[in-house]
Amino acid sequence: MAVHRNVKTVFAQTSPISGDFRVRELRLLAGEDQTCTRHRESGCVFAVDVKKCYFSPRLSHERSRIAGLVKNGETVVNMFAGVGCFSIIIAKTVPQTKVFSIDVNPTAVKFMEENVKINRVYGKVTPLLGDSKEVIIQQLQRKADRVLMPLPEKAVEYLPYAVSALKPGGGWIHLYDFQHATGKKDPADKTKLNVAQKLDTLGVGYSFVFARVVRSTGPNWYQTVLDIRVDSQPSKF
Repeated sequence: MAVHRNVKTVFAQTSPISGDFRVRELRLLAGEDQTCTRHRESGCVFAVDVKKCYFSPRLSHERSRIAGLVKNGETVVNMFAGVGCFSIIIAKTVPQTKVFSIDVNPTAVKFMEENVKINRVYGKVTPLLGDSKEVIIQQLQRKADRVLMPLPEKAVEYLPYAVSALKPGGGWIHLYDFQHATGKKDPADKTKLNVAQKLDTLGVGYSFVFARVVRSTGPNWYQTVLDIRVDSQPSKF
């Protein structure tokens, strides 16, 4: 704090990220006991309470990368939106787009609504509170050109709902996963295997267009991402 005068507060994380809201316990080390802050990224500003909402600045490259893939006129469904970082960066990067931005955490959705106002993406980003599978079933089936799944703990489980959100002609799914890998094993290949098994049971046509390790999350643990092109849907969706 003496060197970086803009830093007003320092916390230590005292627990792993856990629960449906993906939050962590924090212990105040120095400065003001204030967990609300603002983060700047890709020309956007995000208000967030780091104790009550999930947030990771380490995903900034992925947020920029995904925004660069979205085309004008697309409808995007973000199934695990948090305070809206992916959604708002997409809306700011691609002027003619519509993003349905879902999260189960009421506090995160409140900050998402504030961030829509801060970044002036009214009408482009629609915050929605609820479990994404229920929201999709009730409102968003066959609506999307592209679905984001930035919650590794539930992505494979919720994959059928992501598929059902895509338009009848198919579209894109960006899926994030956690994998344990040792030696020369490729964590992204393990994610491909798990996702292929799930998609095969759904009877959809698909291809893996891109895969990579996003970051290390612990000893021999990795976060991975797959860009999946879904070419068709069975009639049951």
